Amino acid sequence: MDIEVAIGLVVLGVRILVAGAFLLSLIVAFSYSLVRKGYLKPFGWWANLVRRVSEPLLRPLERRLVRAGANPVDAPAWLAGVTLVGGLVVVGLVNWLIGFGLSIYDAIQAGALLAVVARSIFEVLKLAIWVSVLASWFSISPYSKFMRVVHGLTDWIVEPIRRVMPRIGMLDFSPLIAYFVLSFAERMVMQGLFL
Repeated sequence: MDIEVAIGLVVLGVRILVAGAFLLSLIVAFSYSLVRKGYLKPFGWWANLVRRVSEPLLRPLERRLVRAGANPVDAPAWLAGVTLVGGLVVVGLVNWLIGFGLSIYDAIQAGALLAVVARSIFEVLKLAIWVSVLASWFSISPYSKFMRVVHGLTDWIVEPIRRVMPRIGMLDFSPLIAYFVLSFAERMVMQGLFL
């Protein structure tokens, strides 16, 4: 089997799994909504089936919503949202991993492994900047294990820019400027490696 066909099948399989998971979460959310609005009997066979299947996923989500001060009745809708976002992240990660693996293979064939490593480092740093920005929007604690790693990757470039250019009201442009600085540095390094 050709490598491109195998990669295409893997990507298609991941997309089908993600789409199936999202469709199931939509069915769960829609069924719970119909029960709440009175269009579906709460102890009918369909409601019991959906409740039995979705209970292991919804219980932890309901507890988390209660701790956050949200309504646990909204857990099915949150499940659909988390499934959608998580599925998109999984598809993106699979595409990135396949692309990264192919670029490493091509770089080894062409003798340009250093360029791929340099580009990958810049891509990880730019991704970390986006993650830190999104985490600040959603009030994710900067002290969690994951966010400490992200801030470790970004603070060395964002903090000096933040000291020179303070916030403008509620807006902090230092991550955006850091992203552009990294993009410029990446271009310079890549031109230097290919000269």
